[in-house]
Amino acid sequence: MTHDIASEISPKAGDRIEALSTPRPIIDEDRLTGNIARVQAYMDKHGLNFRPHIKTHKIPALAHAQVAAGAKGINCQKITEAEAFADAGFEDILITFNILGPEKLVRLSALNDRISGLKVVADSTATVDGLSDYFATRKQLTVLVECDTGGARCGVQSPAEAAKLGKYIAGKPGLNFAGLMTYPKPDNAAATQEFLSQAVALLKAEGVECPIVTNGGTPSLFDAHLVTAATEHRAGTYIYNDRSMVRAGHCREEDCAMHILATVVSRPTEDRAVIDSGSKALTSDLLGFTDYGQVVGYPEAVIKGLSEEHGVIDLSKCTGPRPQIGDKIRIIPNHTCVVSNLFDQMVFHRDGVVTRVEDVAARGLVW
Repeated sequence: MTHDIASEISPKAGDRIEALSTPRPIIDEDRLTGNIARVQAYMDKHGLNFRPHIKTHKIPALAHAQVAAGAKGINCQKITEAEAFADAGFEDILITFNILGPEKLVRLSALNDRISGLKVVADSTATVDGLSDYFATRKQLTVLVECDTGGARCGVQSPAEAAKLGKYIAGKPGLNFAGLMTYPKPDNAAATQEFLSQAVALLKAEGVECPIVTNGGTPSLFDAHLVTAATEHRAGTYIYNDRSMVRAGHCREEDCAMHILATVVSRPTEDRAVIDSGSKALTSDLLGFTDYGQVVGYPEAVIKGLSEEHGVIDLSKCTGPRPQIGDKIRIIPNHTCVVSNLFDQMVFHRDGVVTRVEDVAARGLVW
């Protein structure tokens, strides 16, 4: 008889969280549900369409829950990611990334042929020309202009440029111009509103319709209603939340649905603990912090260093009990979205009991 070790260590419904092998992300069902409801209620109150960004979780079951709560379609970042969600039955997908090169356009066209609501973005005539050349003899592709309203990443640099590129798209074979998209810097609602409203007015003056104006971001999500030019908002991190979102004032620590379950594997000194969670579990993203996550229940503990498989915790400021070898601890990651791309599965629980295990369907799909 073959001894199936994998079945013995794989989590299943009914298992206790403390019995799980680590490191492992665990998701609190009640916090997850609360986060979805809280944000959807805000969007509904302000008459905004809501388009969740699935890069945070990469799990179709969670996207279905977001849509069931009232979300309009989903936001993906790459073609292969969007393919995974099309496989799961999603039709209204916005890909917020400049798509270039024949190897990608072949896949993009195949995706466009099989779903009804695919949309992409562009911020240059070079990107637009590549799309038009490929789609001129194929099913029409819907394109939005990406605008840099202060985020200093991709995007046209002024409302005039946005209107010019929008008109350019509208005149290109194979393409349908559908509006504007931005990912602004946090706490920048006034500047974002000014940019987008001017761009919409300029397009209207040119006789170009702009049905979609899509704003984005979780950090300033609850300022979305201040950008009145926008017709929809996109956000991803809100569904799990993380340490950076707590710092931004977007949520409380008790709204963080994802914890990393880790085991203390060494206590070389009184002031040092070593855990089995390094950069392959917690991510090396600092996002402005000087350490690598918040240890739940030990507020003075500092995760000061990561190697691939080890995390080193400084306990020197802890005044109460300190974690011992074999103890399992929970960590709120600095950046939850990256964690989703580090694991094949997410374990969900309620009150410390596993409720389900979901495959991270779009893990590694980054092109």
